[in-house]
Amino acid sequence: MSDKKLTNSAGIPYFDHQDSQTVGARGPVLLQDFILQENLAHFVRERIPERIVHAKGTGAYGTFTVTHDISKYTKAKLFSKVGNSCKMFARFSTVGGEKGSADTERDPRGFALKFYTEDGNWDLVGNNTPVFFIKDAKKFPDFIHTQKRVPKTNLKSATMMWDFWSLNPESLHQVLILMSDRGTPHGYRHMHGFGSHTFSMINAANERVWVKFHLKTKQGIKNFSHDEAVKMKGENPDFAQEDLVDAIENGNFPKWTMYIQVMTEEQAKEFRWNPFDVTKVWFQDEFPLIEVGEMELNEIPVNYFAHVEQSTFSPSNLVNGISFSPDKMLQGRLFSYPDAHRYRVGVNSHLLEVNRCPFATNNSQRDGFMADSSHYKDAPNYFPNSFDDIKADESYKNFEYDLDSTRVGNFNRNENDDDHYTQPGLLYTKALNQKDRENLVYNITQSMKGISGPKREEIINRQLCHFFRANIELGMKIAMSLQINIDANMMNHSKS
Repeated sequence: MSDKKLTNSAGIPYFDHQDSQTVGARGPVLLQDFILQENLAHFVRERIPERIVHAKGTGAYGTFTVTHDISKYTKAKLFSKVGNSCKMFARFSTVGGEKGSADTERDPRGFALKFYTEDGNWDLVGNNTPVFFIKDAKKFPDFIHTQKRVPKTNLKSATMMWDFWSLNPESLHQVLILMSDRGTPHGYRHMHGFGSHTFSMINAANERVWVKFHLKTKQGIKNFSHDEAVKMKGENPDFAQEDLVDAIENGNFPKWTMYIQVMTEEQAKEFRWNPFDVTKVWFQDEFPLIEVGEMELNEIPVNYFAHVEQSTFSPSNLVNGISFSPDKMLQGRLFSYPDAHRYRVGVNSHLLEVNRCPFATNNSQRDGFMADSSHYKDAPNYFPNSFDDIKADESYKNFEYDLDSTRVGNFNRNENDDDHYTQPGLLYTKALNQKDRENLVYNITQSMKGISGPKREEIINRQLCHFFRANIELGMKIAMSLQINIDANMMNHSKS
């Protein structure tokens, strides 16, 4: 019997590594999927004390102000009327690099927001891109490993990066964005932000809609070219940090406008793609942007470590009226993020100034590393009890809904969910101008030239097939730039 079977840490073979167990093809992920839990739990404990991803970043405090009425979609108190505002904290970051890496690396940028609302802290933990490389959290540890360092050499590797992408065509949409000039933004002030995942909003009538969050920079989009980004890595690896600090301290407060897209449950059932697939976008001509409010950053923290380094964000921090969706990546993050914080910062990280809810918090959590009893003093550590007047408020009951299915399994998606090429093709032909397309080909070529080893030709040819499937012109230009001869077999394979 072969000793090359895929197993868990106990040596138990298993088959489904690509898809988490769900209730139905679009249903929520089950806690009983122990392979998912093991992979995620091990993954967030692989580094200390630096963040495993998003290690290099900057942060600032500011305010968020509601400018348009969306109360018909959500009962969240923050959005109950125009003019409402709250304090907030934002952390921007690169994803794959260590704390000492350069700010201008070709990388997605983290866009994490914490809103200190009267109903508790709401965290919107996104990126500067509307999509992501993978659609299932089960793959996340493997994906991030390819963006880090080879265990033997401790060097970054274009080979393992492109090997993974070529074996996971669902990554193509995000790869094209990353390899465009959007992958090297001119600091953090000149980029958009996205919640990326599909979330839900629930209104006072207990009606649910699906939403996506967009934050558009009011400073205008500005990117480095490939060569400019490489040059800045040597001149000032902390460029983005310096740019944000200088702007705020000079009174040039950066601002973003928040929008949402809204999809009804009926529209979700008829949508061409799975609306909870984070590798896909909702087209804005079908689901137009609805303006919500404005975010302004106006205060640099007095101590970087205490506020930026110790800040924690989790998509599980959702206030009443805003909730999750069956998005498999989001469901995995609901577990993984708070688990990472408990490991990296401590079980009482929520008591630190940057993470602490400024309004009342009442629970039975006590003790652990760095416990602070100043709030609860000698109050009982159990609920309910006969000694305080804390009550569970019925108005905050969870939204009740029916599941689409009662079948449990690691579902293989339908044919439209495996359409990884239509939207990347539209990105190339519709979203990018001629100069953007030229830079995209150049940037991809520069990166793929780093592929080496005995599998070089196999990896390049496999990835070229994905480019051809997205757009023939794109594939041809990249192949020509790499000086790859295109044969009939490759063209036929790209059409299959």
